[in-house]
Amino acid sequence: MAAEGSDPDEALLTGVGRGDPAAVRQLLDRRLPRVLALARRMLNDPCEAEDVAQETFVRAWKQARSWRPGGAKFDTWLHRVALNLCYDRLRRRREVVTAEPPEQVDTGPAPDAGLLGADLSRRVEAALAALPARQREAIVLCHHQGLGNIEAAALMTISVEALESLLGRGRRALKASLADLAGSGR
Repeated sequence: MAAEGSDPDEALLTGVGRGDPAAVRQLLDRRLPRVLALARRMLNDPCEAEDVAQETFVRAWKQARSWRPGGAKFDTWLHRVALNLCYDRLRRRREVVTAEPPEQVDTGPAPDAGLLGADLSRRVEAALAALPARQREAIVLCHHQGLGNIEAAALMTISVEALESLLGRGRRALKASLADLAGSGR
């Protein structure tokens, strides 16, 4: 049993410094569970916690020969090393510096979708422009401007039945001129 105020790990550190495998095992048995628990709680990742614990003890083995009793207790120093390594990893999670941006799935439209959409718009506009003026006017008022049949008919100063006739003929003409698009999945 260590004297009060002395470091309970002092004798083991001396053994570790001499390369005594039994002292290494005993120090690991004594301190590894707490270091691992600390790293797991800090990092919330068991694999990273094991890496931190390993690096912590590598540093302890390097320090063992030159350890001087009387300063901080070894356990306190060991926990500070583990905490610092955890903080380093947490900082790296926030500050991932890469030569190239990470691969990310683009959930937006495909790069050619804008081109295809623009092409489709041009085709529809051209087909609309090819309609007779009154059919085009009926389609634009009802489908592009969102007017109801009664409002559109009043604006065109025609009956609702005449408007519906213009809409029917205009839709059929558009369908015929854009028929090739129906099978292409557009």
